[in-house]
Amino acid sequence: MIRVVPFLALVVIGAAWGGTQPLAKIAVSDGYRHFGLIFWQTALVGAILGAVLLLRGRGLPWRGPCLRLYFVIAVIGSVLPGIAGYQAAVFLPSGVLSMLLSSVPLFALPIALFLGMDRFGLARLAGLALGFAGVGLLVLPEAGLPRGTDTFWIFVALIASACYALEGNVVARWGTQGLDPVQVLAGASVVGMALSLPLALVSGQFIDPRPPWGAPDAAVLASALLHAGAYTGYVWLVSRAGSVFAAQVSYLVTLFGVCWAMLFLGEAYSGWFWSALAVMMCGVALVQPRPPGLPLPRARGRA
Repeated sequence: MIRVVPFLALVVIGAAWGGTQPLAKIAVSDGYRHFGLIFWQTALVGAILGAVLLLRGRGLPWRGPCLRLYFVIAVIGSVLPGIAGYQAAVFLPSGVLSMLLSSVPLFALPIALFLGMDRFGLARLAGLALGFAGVGLLVLPEAGLPRGTDTFWIFVALIASACYALEGNVVARWGTQGLDPVQVLAGASVVGMALSLPLALVSGQFIDPRPPWGAPDAAVLASALLHAGAYTGYVWLVSRAGSVFAAQVSYLVTLFGVCWAMLFLGEAYSGWFWSALAVMMCGVALVQPRPPGLPLPRARGRA
């Protein structure tokens, strides 16, 4: 039974993280937009993980190098991908967003090669080709997208994946200043909240937290809870089963994201979509490195 626990945890974490994509679609369904959503996501995740740190008896250092780390992670891991992701969520089906999120390793490999942190190989070249072929299947006319959907938003959504890939490489290359992942995410959430609040106010996108509350408000809260819980569980899983095993959760995040969108949002997809998903997942499997340290998988609502 003990050996089964990591596998069960992997499924639960993947299901929880996958659920944040349909919740993002619900959050933008009633006029809420990126700066307001980014502020409340970072505020809620920061509060939840701050409580986790207090329970663990850990502090949140604010010395110069740590503050710079929080700032970089907040910008490339929250604000910029949040702008791209939430804007794309207005126009793209949730399942498509989940699929595109799996492209993070496809962007991570070229960045790692540029930084001299990884080695090139024919299998990984084939993986890159397959991954982007999957994207190509989506943007073909009358292919994987609902009729009338502008393929421009596919490329906007991919900006978020590119930002997450850059973030992972930055962490791998320059480290986390001795902080654990929960400390990094909590600190980045606080900085992300400070950056996004004035942007939300100036742009008129600030979300008034006073009632009455509707489905978008519930979606924002549920997404923050799911993400904070999944991330905490993920850190536990890495300590229990290792980073290579835990990294496989990225596949489950995509698959659950698509399934939850079908179940709760009533989304349906063409054969082109399923072909694109299969091709992209094969590409990601070939490109995916075996990380020596703690990777940072992504889902909507991540700070």
